[in-house]
Amino acid sequence: MKAIILAAGIGSRLSRPFPKSLSVLPYGETILGRQIRIMRELGVREIIVVVGFKMTLIMEQFPEVYYKYNPDYYITNTSKSLLKAVESLDDDILWLNGDVVFEKNVLKNFLAQKEDSLVCVDRKSCGEEEVKYRLDADGYITEISKEVVEAEGEAVGINMIRRKDLPAFTEALRRCEDQDYFEKGLEFIIQEGAKIRPVDIIDHACIEVDFEEDWVSAQKTFLRADQ
Repeated sequence: MKAIILAAGIGSRLSRPFPKSLSVLPYGETILGRQIRIMRELGVREIIVVVGFKMTLIMEQFPEVYYKYNPDYYITNTSKSLLKAVESLDDDILWLNGDVVFEKNVLKNFLAQKEDSLVCVDRKSCGEEEVKYRLDADGYITEISKEVVEAEGEAVGINMIRRKDLPAFTEALRRCEDQDYFEKGLEFIIQEGAKIRPVDIIDHACIEVDFEEDWVSAQKTFLRADQ
């Protein structure tokens, strides 16, 4: 298994002069540093960070991981950043948005799942900006986007594509428009018959930091490294 962290974006909604993945939590660790540490503790050895905006700030802090550069980070979205990383790989792929702060047990439980491709979800009421999902009668994801009507909850930005689904997913990312999120690629392969199973993290803390209020919530929630 290989892991990818998407950290190329400007993060304009948070208005930071640096990549928001470098925002520092109350106990002194950055969001990205926390992600990398937790993955290492859980046995994930090969980590690729996709960079763009002020990439040297990230690369200087974390020289121990691999990097892919999205030179079009300012005009493309996560579908194209993810494509940069996966198009040369042949393995199970774990990938995270670089602005997700989560308890260690969220990822531990996620990695314990076998066989299916997976999306980490939180069953809750969602606003317009959250990526939402719906399930079919067998419990697999049928829709995943910001536009889902009568959503069952939020996709929180932690995902797994199995090796058997990777070629189709890579091609689906190529078909995405520049401004599409990677969830569009998931919808393409779902429509073509791929099975994507949700993993519910409702009992654990997980916050995707899009807006200032998300960051305030993350600072109040994650006060220690061992959470």
